[in-house]
Amino acid sequence: MKALIPAAGHGTRFAPWTKLIPKEMLPIGARPAIALIVDEAIEAGADEVVIITSPEKPLLKKWFELNPPKAPVVWVDQLEQYGLGHAVLQAAEHFGAESDPVLILLGDALVSGGNASSAMMEISKANGGASVIGCEEVPRERVSRYGIMRSSSEIAEAFFKLADIVEKPAVEDAPSNLAVAGRYLLDPAVFRYLKDQTAGVGGEIQLTDAIRRMLAEKTVFGYIYPGHRHDIGNPNGYLKALEAMNENG
Repeated sequence: MKALIPAAGHGTRFAPWTKLIPKEMLPIGARPAIALIVDEAIEAGADEVVIITSPEKPLLKKWFELNPPKAPVVWVDQLEQYGLGHAVLQAAEHFGAESDPVLILLGDALVSGGNASSAMMEISKANGGASVIGCEEVPRERVSRYGIMRSSSEIAEAFFKLADIVEKPAVEDAPSNLAVAGRYLLDPAVFRYLKDQTAGVGGEIQLTDAIRRMLAEKTVFGYIYPGHRHDIGNPNGYLKALEAMNENG
């Protein structure tokens, strides 16, 4: 299994600090956040990690040159940014038509309190290798910030079969308050859908939209994984990540 980490964003919510250091390099203890995310992927079974980055972020490559992980790292530059789906698509040639699922971990989403990717792998294996999307419950008034899921079954043991997924819906249109939480384990067919995906919310190529189309062909589960997602792309989320990681050692 290969893991994919989109990490080319500008980090505008953490400016001006991210003009000096990429948000993925913000320290959590003595290591940068992205190193912990790579660790999560490898512990979940990834034997190669593909990182989508920008030529403006040489520090990412430098860190891993000096501190190599336990699996090879492949670097792909995203020269222009048109959304998460566009970022993921840049790595398509590294995955091809392989049957193994693609583990996607957002580079600015740090999870404390357990390995979310490992938990999702177990759900997938128990359900014939189906795709699994990590999720969390969010306040109803914040649903317009996330991809939001609709279940086609009862939520049993924190996972459920998806009936629909919508990117950043208005509060009154949201099918639930179950939000995508920075972790995806997807059938490689997603790259096929991304190749002809039209722009969606914000004029960007949305990964959510490609997954929504893939639902007609593939089974996808949502999973409320253990632990907590921390958005290190903003100061408040970063501080909460520091507190959580200190509490968990």
